[in-house]
Amino acid sequence: MTAFLFSCDHATCAVPEAYREIFRGFEDVVSSSEGWEPGSLNLSQGLAMRFRTPLVHGDVTRLLIDLGKAGDARWSRFSIKLPEATRVKVADRHERPYQTVLNQRIAEDLRRHPALLHVMIHTDPVTDGMVMLETPVGAKLADRFAAAWRSRLAAADVDVRHVSGVDSSPLAAALAGAFPADRYAQVRLSVSQTFFLEGRPWRWETMKKLLLDSLVLVGDEVAVVSAPESPSTGPC
Repeated sequence: MTAFLFSCDHATCAVPEAYREIFRGFEDVVSSSEGWEPGSLNLSQGLAMRFRTPLVHGDVTRLLIDLGKAGDARWSRFSIKLPEATRVKVADRHERPYQTVLNQRIAEDLRRHPALLHVMIHTDPVTDGMVMLETPVGAKLADRFAAAWRSRLAAADVDVRHVSGVDSSPLAAALAGAFPADRYAQVRLSVSQTFFLEGRPWRWETMKKLLLDSLVLVGDEVAVVSAPESPSTGPC
């Protein structure tokens, strides 16, 4: 049976009290799509509830630290001004626990299940009314999940695309490199923010239900295909 893991890097635009001063006067920027991905937490929560699995998500605005990036790229034009010692504390408080939980969850799920589908959930302010499914280079199991999911969504008239062999974010690449690709399937789901913010081309709840319902079917389909054949026990 395939296990499911859902994560959301940019779930919130929250700023801890200790760092609010560096964003003073720019609160509108923090609450915009530059500071977080509107709708991503709502969708992630819906998926986690449907599959009855704990959700792993970021707890601060990506303008403080971008959990999907590495090195200096993690820091925004605001947080880069913080002293280095302070930035180390931010990473220790928010980035390290997030990465640790993801690694622990993946390892535990793979210990208990033959395969794991990890859906990394994002919403996109640029695409209009589109759903994107992206998979890493050489990820055959992830490609199968994404292809099956794309087919289900396309049958429902969703504007959906699957792009294989994508260069992953540093976090996604690190996870993909740490676990076997024939058991750990990583798919980046990116949904246009027009669904959540503007209700077009479909209402958000309609789009969300389509994503949830179709993934349930995909999990069953790919699990059957991926299941090893039972060893022969001799003639009947």
